[in-house]
Amino acid sequence: MKGVLHHGIEVLRDRVGFDVIKEKAKADKKTIVLPESMDRRTFEAAEKILKEDLANLIIIGTPEEVEANSKGLDISGATIINPFTYEKTQEYVDLFVELRKKKGLTPEEAKEIMLKDYAYYGCLMIKNGDADGMVSGACHSTANTLRPCLQIIKTKPGTKLVSAFFLMEVPNCEYGENGTFVFSDCGLNQNPTADELAAIALSSAESFKMLVGKEPKVAMLSYSTKGSAKHDDVTKVQEATRIAKEAAPELQLDGEMQLDAALVESVGASKAPGSTVAGHANVLIFPNLDAGNIGYKLVQRLAKAEAYGPMCQGIAKPVNDLSRGCSAEDIVGVVAITAVQCQNQ
Repeated sequence: MKGVLHHGIEVLRDRVGFDVIKEKAKADKKTIVLPESMDRRTFEAAEKILKEDLANLIIIGTPEEVEANSKGLDISGATIINPFTYEKTQEYVDLFVELRKKKGLTPEEAKEIMLKDYAYYGCLMIKNGDADGMVSGACHSTANTLRPCLQIIKTKPGTKLVSAFFLMEVPNCEYGENGTFVFSDCGLNQNPTADELAAIALSSAESFKMLVGKEPKVAMLSYSTKGSAKHDDVTKVQEATRIAKEAAPELQLDGEMQLDAALVESVGASKAPGSTVAGHANVLIFPNLDAGNIGYKLVQRLAKAEAYGPMCQGIAKPVNDLSRGCSAEDIVGVVAITAVQCQNQ
């Protein structure tokens, strides 16, 4: 499932201080892999990233691919790695075989996969400690972007699953953090269990704090508020709330609650009296992928919001997906966010 990274990094900069994210990236530069050398947008983005000094870049590609797609662009500050001739390729083959030995992967198969799909090569560079994160998906599906990282990098210690969030920027909005929200999960997990929903909530709170720099206030969304309806779906959200609170008692998290109770102070006070989250939520956790995906697209289209994502969370090292319709400017923004994620590993 592809999210939409709308053109509008400038809009994001104006509304949530994207300059802050960029300054964070510059302050502790990380090495980000761009494996899609077959797409000119990669090189257009690379030129901007290098000019702004947001990250150290590794671009994986043959001389022919690089030359064909970077004409007229200054990418001299990037490290170009030809996977067919690079001195560490065999080291990565051996690592890949070791990681997948239970699946019976042979050295020949490993090398063929790596040289056919550079996302695998990039993930092996990260696993080997030669890079910090990766951004891909401009010309690959979400599944093809995430499959290599789940096979090679795996999930973050202490995290039960990988999930996807959107950073939402709603214009002229008094709710959330001046119109800034994290919506999750909107891209990966179809019908999470209570345990999984709790894990999504905790990861999303961490992502909000990391990127926005404000305290997360997490609402576990439902069509019920504090037992106003009875159904197995409601029980799941109630149980997820309990699990998340036990795991992170210091976190401002509450549920189950309806969307209006989560956002509107007067409604929250009426429906969930005493809740520190009701009426003030800035992290919205949807009960399933249908609700999350529909929800972010409704806000995006009807409120003319910017929707940045899907950004991945829960992977041991940051790997982020792009829309196949993304612009070079979108790639710049996601690289900056990925770099900040890398700082918090």
